[in-house]
Amino acid sequence: MSVISRAFRGRRPPGATAGRLPPGQHETRDFPVLSAGPTPRIALARWDFTVRGPGGPAARFTWEQFQALPHETVTVDIHCVTKWSKLDTVWEGVSVDTLIAEASTRGAVSAPYVLAVSDGGYTTNLPLADVTGGKAWVAVKYDGEPLAPEHGGPARLLVPHLYFWKSAKWVRELRFMDRDVAGFWESSGYHNYGDPWREQRYDGDP
Repeated sequence: MSVISRAFRGRRPPGATAGRLPPGQHETRDFPVLSAGPTPRIALARWDFTVRGPGGPAARFTWEQFQALPHETVTVDIHCVTKWSKLDTVWEGVSVDTLIAEASTRGAVSAPYVLAVSDGGYTTNLPLADVTGGKAWVAVKYDGEPLAPEHGGPARLLVPHLYFWKSAKWVRELRFMDRDVAGFWESSGYHNYGDPWREQRYDGDP
């Protein structure tokens, strides 16, 4: 798979990021683009989002229905496994808690693991505890603007406390599962969990 990247530049004064950069990370003011493969593009009229419980689909939303759900604006730091971090990023989207609550009115979605499924076949796996309790969102805006395709638009998963490959671009489904199933990068040697503060970049890291 090819990886597309754009150079980044600019750093804060020394000491300004104390306590906010995980080990091995450095700050960028730009927003590098890293993608495995081409950028999917889909008309919003054909976009939908599915929350799938262990027994099958629990809820499906069109773009208009998704936009009608309660949205939140959050400011978070993000950390890429390639060692850049971007601080104070501003996103708008629907929390995974809200999606679970909405889907639970239509069918059971309770399960200990989640697989995020994206356009283009990309997947990434997460424990349920890491996408609930105000820890994760399906974001549709960045910095007040609709999320650009190269950054995962029209919607991407946002899980800022883990390395950014866990924040799946072009996400179309959250699949709740009874067992953990490795995703795209996790099957290719990346760490199954991806905690930046423990430098869990690759399989075998603590």
